[in-house]
Amino acid sequence: MASFQNPSLPLAFFLAITAAFITNAAAAAVAAPAPSPSPAAIDITGILDKGSQYTTFKRLLKATEAYQEILTQLDDSSDGVTLLAPTDDAFKALKPGTLNKLTAQDQSELVLYHVLPQYYTFDSFATASNPVRTQASGYDGVDTVNVTSTGVNQVYVSTGVVGTTITNAVYLKYPVAVYSLEKVLLPNELFGPESSRRPLNSPPAPAAKPKNGTAAAQSSENDQSNSASENSLVKRRIGWGFVVGFVLARAMGLL
Repeated sequence: MASFQNPSLPLAFFLAITAAFITNAAAAAVAAPAPSPSPAAIDITGILDKGSQYTTFKRLLKATEAYQEILTQLDDSSDGVTLLAPTDDAFKALKPGTLNKLTAQDQSELVLYHVLPQYYTFDSFATASNPVRTQASGYDGVDTVNVTSTGVNQVYVSTGVVGTTITNAVYLKYPVAVYSLEKVLLPNELFGPESSRRPLNSPPAPAAKPKNGTAAAQSSENDQSNSASENSLVKRRIGWGFVVGFVLARAMGLL
């Protein structure tokens, strides 16, 4: 007796599998987080332009390697960046010639000192561990800052040379935070007391030359020492020659 097969069963199984696949795909699409903006889509200079009072800082960013380092930090790390942007008035308050006295490398270090390699909100500043690294840390010195929360949306930043309070957030959207500064942050490594400041553009000290006659005397002493060593070696070889000859002669019955 032939068995009865329901032709609709394979079709129903196929439809069930298809429906399950579509449902899972739709759920995954809903759960997927929106992609964060790429570094290329974040216009740092455009953010500073909106403030209209950061012309000097923006110029230094472009003139040094700092701008490229910011983009590299954004591209290579998920930590984000925080810019502490001094206003034009902050730069005008510096002693005349302060920037011009710095080499290109020192200017780059100064700008990178205003970049923190992490995204900080006012709340995360309050829980940050001091000292806080900057993008300049590890160049030729420590180059860190200390941050202290002093109130709601208020953070005091100190370098050991100068301190200022942050109260104005120009831009706060991960992975970039930009805060306005009323003073330029001066790193201790460049602007600290003479006793702690690392030398700027100082060439290595030349090796001390020996005084007249010292080198000749030293050379003479070395020659005498070498000559004495050679004479001692010759004497030892002659002495061993006599010993060996005596032993051979005794063995052969000549003595």
